[in-house]
This record gives sequence, C-alpha cells and structure tokens, in this order.
Amino acid sequence: MASLQASTLLPYSSSSSKQIHAALSVPKLPSIGFSVPKVPTKGFSLELNTKDVFINKIPFEKNIVTSTFVQETSSVSTATLQLYAILESIADRVEMHNNVGQQRDNWNTLLLNSINMITLTAATMAGFTATGVHGDSVLGLKLASTLLFSAATGMLVLMNKIQPSQLVEEQRNATRLFKQLQGQIETLVAIGSPSKEDVKDIMEKVLALDKAYPLPLIGVMLEKFPESLEPAVWWPKKTRSKKTSKDKNFKGKVESNGWTEELEMEMREVVEVIKRKDSEDYEKLGNKALKINKVLAASGPLLTGIAAVGSAFMDSSNGPWAATMAAVAGALASAVNTLEHGGQVGMVFEMYRNNAGFFKHVQESIESTLNESDLDKRENGELFEMKVALQLGRSLSQLRDVAKKSSYSRIEGSPIDDHDDHVHLIIL
Repeated sequence: MASLQASTLLPYSSSSSKQIHAALSVPKLPSIGFSVPKVPTKGFSLELNTKDVFINKIPFEKNIVTSTFVQETSSVSTATLQLYAILESIADRVEMHNNVGQQRDNWNTLLLNSINMITLTAATMAGFTATGVHGDSVLGLKLASTLLFSAATGMLVLMNKIQPSQLVEEQRNATRLFKQLQGQIETLVAIGSPSKEDVKDIMEKVLALDKAYPLPLIGVMLEKFPESLEPAVWWPKKTRSKKTSKDKNFKGKVESNGWTEELEMEMREVVEVIKRKDSEDYEKLGNKALKINKVLAASGPLLTGIAAVGSAFMDSSNGPWAATMAAVAGALASAVNTLEHGGQVGMVFEMYRNNAGFFKHVQESIESTLNESDLDKRENGELFEMKVALQLGRSLSQLRDVAKKSSYSRIEGSPIDDHDDHVHLIIL
C-alpha cells in the first residue's frame, strides 16, 4: 500500500514539480506571440512620395498662377495703384489742413479777446488813478496796469507777427485745392487707364501745394508783410515750348481736335483781358490791404507800449497827465487791435493774393496750351473752352462776347470800360 501510494504519488509529484518549474522559470517570451510583421516598405514609401507630390504640387501650381496674375495685374495697373496711394496721402493732408485751420482760427479769437480784455482792464485802472486817488492804492494800480500793458504789448507783437487770420485763410485755400486735386485724380482713374506721366504730374502738383501752403510756422512760414503783393503759386512750373505758330495750318473753320482759328484768337483775347483787368485790379487791392495791415500791426504794440510807459509814471506828483495818457493809449490800442484782427485784415490780404494767383494760373494754362503747335496733342478745344468759362464764372456766349469786345477795343484804340460787367471777368 505504501509502495503503491508512493508509486502513485511519484509521477504526480514529478509532473507537478515539472509544471511548477515550467511556470516559474520562463526566461524568454515566446517569439511568435510578440513578433511584429514586416511592412512592405516599397509600397509605403511610394504612397508617401505620392502624397508628398500631391501636397507640394497643388500649392506650387497655385503660387505659379497667383504670381503670374499679380505680375500681369501690376504691369497693367501700376500707375493706378500709385494714384490710389497718392489719394490716401492727399486725404491725410486735407484732414491736417482742416484741423490746423480750426486751431489757428481759435488762436485768432482767443488772442483777440484776451489782449482786449487785458488792455481794457489796464486802461480802466489808469483811468481810475487819473480821478485823483491818493495813498497806497495808487502804487498797486500803477504796478498792475504797467504789468498788464507790458503783457499786452508782447502778446500783440507775437500776434501781429504770425497773423492768425491770414494763417486760417491759407489753410482754407490749401484744403480746397487739395480736395480739387483729389477730384481730378478720381476722375482720371474713372475715365481711363492713367500713365506714368500722369502720376509724375500729380506728384509735382502735390509737392507744389505743400510748398505754397506749409503747415509748420517756424522756418517755413510765409512772409506776412512782403514789400508788395506776389500772386500765390500752387502749381508746378512748366517748361515753355518754343512757339512754332507757322506750323499750325487752320483751313477756315475746319476743326482739328476741337480747335479752330477763331477759338484760338478767343483764348488769346481772354488772356489779354485777364492781364489788363483782373490781375491788375486784384494786385492793387492786395497792396492796399497790405499797407493797411502794416500800419495797424505797427500801431497796436506802439500804443500799448506808450500806455505802459504812462502807467509807470503815474504818481500824485505828476498829476493826472500820465494816467490819462495811459488810459487813452490803452483804449486806442484795443480799438486798433479789434480792427486789425477782428476785421481780419490779414485774411483779406491773403484772399487777394490767392485771387491774383488764380488768374495767373488761368493765364498760364491758356498760354501753355496755345504754345503747343501740334493741335492733336492739345486738350480738346471745346472742352478747354468750357473749362475756362466755368473757371471765370461765365457762360460760353459771355466768354465769347468778352473776347470780341476786347478785340474791338484794342483795334479801335479805346480802353475797356471798367464798369462794363460783360468785359470784366469775375471769380466765383
């Protein structure tokens, strides 16, 4: 029994021991269960290459198409893009001139009111002293009025130097002319394809306007008291072509680009009327306004200076004469200052200067057009005549009457009647 049990247990025990040994001593993992199958690299790489080609090919083709389109567009509309860039710059200039003009208008109002208030206050103190006030109060009134008159003198010198009302008129004209140039560019872009010559011409006009109406005061401010009136020039100077009128052959009334011999003679007569009448009249009026402005600009500080000296000598020992002189001079200075800056005499002078410049511009534009011997290179004659008539505030029939009467007066040797409204051109 014991042997049977032993024989029975031995196999079991040996097999179980083998199973335990096999379960506990597994040094290596089975290679089959964890083996990774090989991927076919050739097909996979081909697929990746195909995708790379697909990914890279489409953007590359798009870039080719886009760059070609941009090149074609830029080659066609480079001048248009440049004109739009100039338009942005002009819009900025319009805004700047408008803002600066409002600021300088405030300068004129605030300085005028402040100086008049200071002057009248000091004159009141001097007048009160002239009534016979004695004691310590005389010293206080004396010092206060002297300081106020001195401050008014310094402020008047500065105000008369810069002429705020004239500066405001400059900014108004600059704003108007830049807006006019802006409209010309928009019309040029709208009616046809601009060229590089158009861009160059517009650039020259912008720079000429910047020079004619500067924004800063220090260093580039226009002379406010010149020797005589010089017409404002806000357009670029054009090189005059040689006159070759012999090459122009008008055959009766046959038109060539809208030009006839009759129309050319009409334009020449308009130039003569502008020279003899409008330009001369506005220059005379401008010189008168300039003289008045110079007298007023010198009188104001002189009167406040006299008032300051008189108030400094106010004393009971000197009697009421010094105080009376200070009060009267201060009152006159306030009146002169109001007439000069309240009446905006500087603005009137600037207006005449710009009107003279306007007629000079019309005159030069007509002359430069007539100097062009090739009629086909000129602006269309009918369109040019209409533009000149609108600029001068006339209808076409009125403009032709002006030219005829001017021609008759020069042939007969009689002067043009100054009071003839049909002869004297006007500006709108």
